[in-house]
Amino acid sequence: MIEEMDTIPVNVEDSQPERPNLLGILVDILETLLLSVVLFFIINAVSARIRIDGSSMEPNLHHDEFVIVSKVNYRIGEPERGDVVVFDFPRNVTQEYIKRVIGLPGEEIQIKDGQVYVNGAALTEPYLKMEPRYEGEWLVPENELFVLGDNRNNSSDSHNWGTVPMENVVGEALLVYWPPSSWGLVNGANPVLASD
Repeated sequence: MIEEMDTIPVNVEDSQPERPNLLGILVDILETLLLSVVLFFIINAVSARIRIDGSSMEPNLHHDEFVIVSKVNYRIGEPERGDVVVFDFPRNVTQEYIKRVIGLPGEEIQIKDGQVYVNGAALTEPYLKMEPRYEGEWLVPENELFVLGDNRNNSSDSHNWGTVPMENVVGEALLVYWPPSSWGLVNGANPVLASD
């Protein structure tokens, strides 16, 4: 004997997947684009990306490496000796340079016999490959920095053209991000004054 089973009517329209409407897709695309633009401006407001051009920061930074620069570090704090900074070149602000902070405002810098002195105290710089072969004395004005390249004898820096006004400083170089084989922090070793 065959029993009758209750049948549930199937609505053909309910079983078909809903088609996305064109307006919904356009709204999603516009939201994604707007979010991308906002993120782009936020990232550029707090950081910069620069390419190392030349050998003035060797052996620590090399030609064609790409570095992330923080634009906010010096808005909330002051540069310190040993920081690697990116700045607009004082003689041509369309060019950006990258150098290491050696002298702070009000300090006297002297270079003699291959040694850097800050206010008469010898500066130990573990990141250098070769000591400088030049000599000189400089007084760092207020709101300015004395900067040198790590490749002391192959660098256009404060020993050639003078100090860098703080308003020219773009930010602190933090991280090498390209090529992947060079990934790492920029400030690996800091200088030490003999009196510290």
